[in-house]
Amino acid sequence: MSWLDDPDDDEPEFDESDIRMRPNPKGNRPRTKRRPAHADARIARVLGVDRGRYTVLVDEDEPSEHEVTATRARELRRQPIVTGDRARVVGDVSGDAGTLARIVGIEERTTLLRRSADDTDQVERVIVANADQMLIVVAAADPEPRARLVDRYLVAALDAGIRPLLVVTKTDLSDPAEFLRHFDGLDLQVFTSARGAMPTDEIGAALVGHATVFVGHSGVGKSTLVNALVPTADRATGHVNEVTGRGRHTSSSTVSLRYRGADGSGWVIDTPGVRSFGLGHVNPDHILAAYTDLAEIAEDCPRGCTHLPDAPDCAIIEAVAAGELGDTGPGRLDSLQRLLATFADRER
Repeated sequence: MSWLDDPDDDEPEFDESDIRMRPNPKGNRPRTKRRPAHADARIARVLGVDRGRYTVLVDEDEPSEHEVTATRARELRRQPIVTGDRARVVGDVSGDAGTLARIVGIEERTTLLRRSADDTDQVERVIVANADQMLIVVAAADPEPRARLVDRYLVAALDAGIRPLLVVTKTDLSDPAEFLRHFDGLDLQVFTSARGAMPTDEIGAALVGHATVFVGHSGVGKSTLVNALVPTADRATGHVNEVTGRGRHTSSSTVSLRYRGADGSGWVIDTPGVRSFGLGHVNPDHILAAYTDLAEIAEDCPRGCTHLPDAPDCAIIEAVAAGELGDTGPGRLDSLQRLLATFADRER
């Protein structure tokens, strides 16, 4: 008889039979946030990303190295995984047709190259991880070179801790000397390339032992250069529109390709061509450092100097006015001030 059936019993007593438990509809194992340690995970290089599938290289630099297709683990759904990442991979890493491994973690990155939609947008887009060099590709003509776009690449490279290099293609169409004077005073290795005279050996020597990200405006010959350096790359090439002077986007994704030269190997990371390179994510303090010659002069500027046209006692402005930087000084100062003014407007 239950205590409810006895009105004189005012102190109910319970036993285990009175406790009702709802069964777990999803099974008998309780849910937990504890994730497996994946001690058996293999380290792999992310070579490319295509619609949620990642091509990774397992056993890099070993006789057994091979490519594997992988997906990301659920716990990494908010973690960007990009070309160049060093990923921890579990599951079937045989690389056989129809198999699928799983990325369960990303190793700490040494560098991260980013860009934003424009200079006012601080939401960044990650381009590549763990690159230590950037090869900026511009054409001497068709399309015309854009010095200020190169300035932006230099700032992004410096902000990421990446060494910049520059190659000028199509020098058979125009002499790039005037364009290159814009970069006098910078610690910038420059290569020139013409139809039938592409310096693949010289450029290749600079790639050995490095992971080099190739960037450039559409139509400058970047994919042609990549195909010359990596004959198996088979990157699509395009042409420049005669009316607009713009190149057609041919490379639609970022991929890592193995460069093999006479003196060793390296990585070529090809990226889609872009017509703009936003720096909204960059710390403005890093911009001046991209102009190493101007940065040295700026050491004599007053504390807090903006280096903008109305900055009082700016050592850079005074040096340019005195002709100490030669004919290229006014153009380089103008380029620097345009970038600095963009960030000054953003902060207002």
